[in-house]
Amino acid sequence: MAINFKQRLNQKETLIGIVIILPCSETAEVLSKLEFDWFWIDMEHGPLSLEKVQLIMQATGGRCANLVRAPWNDSVWIKRILDTGCDGIILPQVKTPQEVKYAIDACLYPPLGSRSIGTARAQNYGMSLQEYLKTANENIVIILQIEHIDAVKNIESIIDVPGFDAILVGPFDLSGSMGLPGQIHHPDVQKAIGSVKEACLNKNIPVGIFTTDSQDALSAKEAGYSLIGVGVDSVYLWKSAKQTLEEINSI
Repeated sequence: MAINFKQRLNQKETLIGIVIILPCSETAEVLSKLEFDWFWIDMEHGPLSLEKVQLIMQATGGRCANLVRAPWNDSVWIKRILDTGCDGIILPQVKTPQEVKYAIDACLYPPLGSRSIGTARAQNYGMSLQEYLKTANENIVIILQIEHIDAVKNIESIIDVPGFDAILVGPFDLSGSMGLPGQIHHPDVQKAIGSVKEACLNKNIPVGIFTTDSQDALSAKEAGYSLIGVGVDSVYLWKSAKQTLEEINSI
Protein backbone atom coordinates (compact mmCIF):
# COMPACT_ATOMS: atom_id res chain seq x y z
CA MET A 1 0.00 0.00 0.00
CA ALA A 2 2.73 2.46 0.96
CA ILE A 3 4.64 2.11 -2.29
CA ASN A 4 1.54 2.41 -4.44
CA PHE A 5 0.23 5.41 -2.51
CA LYS A 6 3.60 7.15 -2.61
CA GLN A 7 3.83 6.62 -6.36
CA ARG A 8 0.33 7.98 -6.87
CA LEU A 9 1.16 10.96 -4.67
CA ASN A 10 4.32 11.71 -6.62
CA GLN A 11 2.34 11.46 -9.86
CA LYS A 12 -0.10 14.01 -8.44
CA GLU A 13 -3.17 11.85 -8.78
CA THR A 14 -6.21 13.20 -7.00
CA LEU A 15 -6.22 11.35 -3.69
CA ILE A 16 -9.31 11.79 -1.52
CA GLY A 17 -9.10 11.17 2.21
CA ILE A 18 -11.16 11.56 5.36
CA VAL A 19 -10.11 12.63 8.84
CA ILE A 20 -10.50 9.84 11.39
CA ILE A 21 -10.91 11.12 14.93
CA LEU A 22 -13.34 8.65 16.53
CA PRO A 23 -11.62 5.93 18.59
CA CYS A 24 -13.71 3.20 16.99
CA SER A 25 -12.22 0.60 14.66
CA GLU A 26 -15.67 -0.45 13.43
CA THR A 27 -16.39 3.08 12.18
CA ALA A 28 -13.05 3.11 10.41
CA GLU A 29 -13.76 -0.30 8.90
CA VAL A 30 -17.08 0.88 7.49
CA LEU A 31 -15.53 4.03 6.00
CA SER A 32 -12.62 2.08 4.53
CA LYS A 33 -15.08 0.19 2.34
CA LEU A 34 -16.14 3.43 0.60
CA GLU A 35 -13.00 3.67 -1.57
CA PHE A 36 -11.32 6.61 0.09
CA ASP A 37 -7.71 6.71 -1.07
CA TRP A 38 -6.36 7.50 2.39
CA PHE A 39 -7.22 7.95 6.01
CA TRP A 40 -5.99 11.01 7.90
CA ILE A 41 -5.80 9.41 11.34
CA ASP A 42 -5.62 12.33 13.71
CA MET A 43 -3.63 12.21 16.94
CA GLU A 44 -3.28 15.98 17.18
CA HIS A 45 -6.93 16.56 18.07
CA GLY A 46 -9.31 14.18 19.77
CA PRO A 47 -8.88 11.10 21.97
CA LEU A 48 -6.96 8.67 19.74
CA SER A 49 -4.25 6.68 21.47
CA LEU A 50 -1.53 4.71 19.68
CA GLU A 51 -3.38 1.50 20.52
CA LYS A 52 -6.55 2.83 18.85
CA VAL A 53 -4.56 4.08 15.86
CA GLN A 54 -3.14 0.62 15.33
CA LEU A 55 -6.59 -1.01 15.65
CA ILE A 56 -7.99 1.45 13.11
CA MET A 57 -5.24 0.58 10.64
CA GLN A 58 -5.85 -3.13 11.14
CA ALA A 59 -9.56 -2.57 10.52
CA THR A 60 -8.91 -0.93 7.15
CA GLY A 61 -7.54 -4.21 5.80
CA GLY A 62 -5.27 -2.51 3.28
CA ARG A 63 -8.20 -0.88 1.48
CA CYS A 64 -6.72 2.61 1.86
CA ALA A 65 -3.45 4.19 2.88
CA ASN A 66 -3.12 5.14 6.54
CA LEU A 67 -1.45 8.47 7.27
CA VAL A 68 -1.19 9.41 10.93
CA ARG A 69 -1.00 13.02 12.04
CA ALA A 70 1.38 13.26 14.98
CA PRO A 71 0.43 15.36 18.01
CA TRP A 72 3.54 17.41 17.33
CA ASN A 73 6.76 17.45 15.33
CA ASP A 74 8.53 15.46 18.02
CA SER A 75 10.97 12.58 17.53
CA VAL A 76 9.48 10.50 20.35
CA TRP A 77 6.01 10.64 18.80
CA ILE A 78 7.38 10.16 15.29
CA LYS A 79 9.22 6.91 16.03
CA ARG A 80 6.29 5.46 17.97
CA ILE A 81 3.81 6.34 15.22
CA LEU A 82 5.99 4.91 12.45
CA ASP A 83 6.40 1.69 14.43
CA THR A 84 2.63 1.11 14.16
CA GLY A 85 3.13 0.30 10.48
CA CYS A 86 1.38 3.34 9.05
CA ASP A 87 2.00 4.26 5.42
CA GLY A 88 3.05 7.77 6.30
CA ILE A 89 3.07 10.56 8.82
CA ILE A 90 1.64 14.08 8.82
CA LEU A 91 3.61 16.60 10.86
CA PRO A 92 1.65 19.63 12.09
CA GLN A 93 2.72 23.25 12.48
CA VAL A 94 5.97 23.11 10.50
CA LYS A 95 7.17 26.70 10.25
CA THR A 96 10.88 26.73 9.36
CA PRO A 97 13.41 24.78 7.27
CA GLN A 98 15.11 23.78 10.52
CA GLU A 99 11.89 22.10 11.67
CA VAL A 100 11.68 20.27 8.33
CA LYS A 101 15.20 18.92 8.77
CA TYR A 102 14.37 17.82 12.31
CA ALA A 103 11.27 15.96 11.09
CA ILE A 104 13.01 14.19 8.25
CA ASP A 105 15.89 13.17 10.50
CA ALA A 106 13.42 11.67 12.97
CA CYS A 107 11.55 9.78 10.23
CA LEU A 108 14.53 8.11 8.58
CA TYR A 109 16.79 5.33 9.76
CA PRO A 110 20.59 5.83 9.76
CA PRO A 111 22.60 6.80 7.86
CA LEU A 112 20.00 9.22 6.42
CA GLY A 113 18.46 10.01 9.80
CA SER A 114 18.37 9.05 13.45
CA ARG A 115 15.17 7.01 13.78
CA SER A 116 15.53 4.47 16.57
CA ILE A 117 15.44 0.79 15.60
CA GLY A 118 12.88 -1.34 17.39
CA THR A 119 10.43 -4.15 16.75
CA ALA A 120 6.71 -3.52 16.45
CA ARG A 121 3.88 -3.97 13.95
CA ALA A 122 5.78 -2.10 11.22
CA GLN A 123 8.49 -4.78 11.27
CA ASN A 124 6.02 -7.65 11.66
CA TYR A 125 6.96 -7.72 15.34
CA GLY A 126 10.55 -8.52 14.42
CA MET A 127 9.88 -11.17 11.80
CA SER A 128 10.70 -8.77 8.93
CA LEU A 129 13.10 -6.44 10.71
CA GLN A 130 16.00 -6.55 8.23
CA GLU A 131 13.71 -6.27 5.21
CA TYR A 132 11.90 -3.32 6.76
CA LEU A 133 15.16 -1.55 7.61
CA LYS A 134 16.22 -1.80 3.96
CA THR A 135 13.03 -0.29 2.54
CA ALA A 136 11.47 1.95 5.19
CA ASN A 137 13.36 5.13 4.29
CA GLU A 138 12.23 4.81 0.69
CA ASN A 139 8.63 3.84 1.40
CA ILE A 140 7.51 6.06 4.26
CA VAL A 141 5.41 9.05 3.17
CA ILE A 142 6.41 12.27 4.96
CA ILE A 143 3.90 15.12 4.76
CA LEU A 144 4.46 18.57 6.23
CA GLN A 145 1.57 20.74 7.34
CA ILE A 146 1.67 24.44 6.57
CA GLU A 147 -0.84 26.04 8.91
CA HIS A 148 0.69 29.22 10.29
CA ILE A 149 1.39 32.57 8.68
CA ASP A 150 5.06 32.26 9.66
CA ALA A 151 5.23 29.05 7.62
CA VAL A 152 3.64 30.84 4.67
CA LYS A 153 6.33 33.51 4.86
CA ASN A 154 9.00 30.80 4.93
CA ILE A 155 7.45 28.53 2.32
CA GLU A 156 10.23 28.88 -0.26
CA SER A 157 12.95 27.89 2.19
CA ILE A 158 10.77 25.12 3.65
CA ILE A 159 10.17 23.39 0.35
CA ASP A 160 13.83 23.73 -0.62
CA VAL A 161 14.68 21.12 2.03
CA PRO A 162 14.85 17.67 0.37
CA GLY A 163 13.38 14.51 1.79
CA PHE A 164 9.64 15.08 2.28
CA ASP A 165 6.85 13.99 -0.06
CA ALA A 166 4.10 16.60 0.08
CA ILE A 167 2.83 19.79 1.65
CA LEU A 168 -0.61 19.83 3.30
CA VAL A 169 -2.29 23.16 4.02
CA GLY A 170 -4.29 23.52 7.24
CA PRO A 171 -6.64 26.42 6.54
CA PHE A 172 -8.26 26.66 9.98
CA ASP A 173 -5.10 27.03 12.05
CA LEU A 174 -3.70 29.30 9.36
CA SER A 175 -6.72 31.56 9.68
CA GLY A 176 -6.25 31.62 13.44
CA SER A 177 -2.59 32.62 13.12
CA MET A 178 -3.73 35.55 10.99
CA GLY A 179 -6.19 36.79 13.59
CA LEU A 180 -9.12 35.46 11.56
CA PRO A 181 -10.00 32.23 13.36
CA GLY A 182 -12.29 30.01 11.31
CA GLN A 183 -12.61 32.53 8.47
CA ILE A 184 -10.98 30.24 5.92
CA HIS A 185 -12.66 31.96 2.97
CA HIS A 186 -11.47 35.44 3.98
CA PRO A 187 -9.55 37.01 1.06
CA ASP A 188 -6.37 37.37 3.13
CA VAL A 189 -6.46 33.73 4.20
CA GLN A 190 -7.16 32.60 0.65
CA LYS A 191 -4.26 34.70 -0.60
CA ALA A 192 -1.91 33.06 1.90
CA ILE A 193 -3.17 29.60 0.96
CA GLY A 194 -2.76 30.39 -2.72
CA SER A 195 0.83 31.49 -2.24
CA VAL A 196 1.68 28.12 -0.65
CA LYS A 197 -0.01 26.23 -3.46
CA GLU A 198 1.75 28.19 -6.18
CA ALA A 199 5.15 27.81 -4.53
CA CYS A 200 4.69 24.05 -4.38
CA LEU A 201 3.36 23.67 -7.90
CA ASN A 202 6.20 25.79 -9.27
CA LYS A 203 8.66 23.29 -7.79
CA ASN A 204 6.62 20.23 -8.76
CA ILE A 205 5.84 19.34 -5.15
CA PRO A 206 2.50 17.62 -4.43
CA VAL A 207 0.26 19.88 -2.38
CA GLY A 208 -2.86 19.09 -0.42
CA ILE A 209 -5.46 20.80 1.71
CA PHE A 210 -8.18 20.05 4.23
CA THR A 211 -11.72 20.79 3.02
CA THR A 212 -15.03 20.52 4.83
CA ASP A 213 -17.35 19.32 2.07
CA SER A 214 -17.60 18.07 -1.50
CA GLN A 215 -17.92 21.53 -3.03
CA ASP A 216 -14.75 22.81 -1.39
CA ALA A 217 -13.02 19.57 -2.36
CA LEU A 218 -14.04 19.98 -6.00
CA SER A 219 -12.77 23.57 -5.95
CA ALA A 220 -9.48 22.36 -4.49
CA LYS A 221 -9.16 19.70 -7.17
CA GLU A 222 -9.77 22.26 -9.91
CA ALA A 223 -7.20 24.58 -8.31
CA GLY A 224 -4.47 21.95 -8.58
CA TYR A 225 -4.47 20.29 -5.16
CA SER A 226 -3.97 16.53 -5.39
CA LEU A 227 -3.99 15.42 -1.73
CA ILE A 228 -7.43 16.38 -0.48
CA GLY A 229 -8.90 15.65 2.93
CA VAL A 230 -12.68 15.96 2.97
CA GLY A 231 -14.44 16.23 6.30
CA VAL A 232 -14.24 14.41 9.63
CA ASP A 233 -15.85 11.10 10.56
CA SER A 234 -17.66 12.54 13.60
CA VAL A 235 -19.06 15.43 11.56
CA TYR A 236 -20.37 13.09 8.87
CA LEU A 237 -22.13 11.19 11.65
CA TRP A 238 -23.97 14.13 13.20
CA LYS A 239 -24.74 15.81 9.88
CA SER A 240 -26.41 12.68 8.55
CA ALA A 241 -28.39 12.18 11.74
CA LYS A 242 -29.39 15.86 11.85
CA GLN A 243 -30.59 15.77 8.24
CA THR A 244 -32.68 12.66 8.91
CA LEU A 245 -34.33 14.24 11.97
CA GLU A 246 -35.03 17.48 10.13
CA GLU A 247 -36.64 15.61 7.25
CA ILE A 248 -38.85 13.63 9.61
CA ASN A 249 -39.85 16.62 11.74
CA SER A 250 -40.58 18.81 8.73
CA ILE A 251 -43.63 16.72 7.83
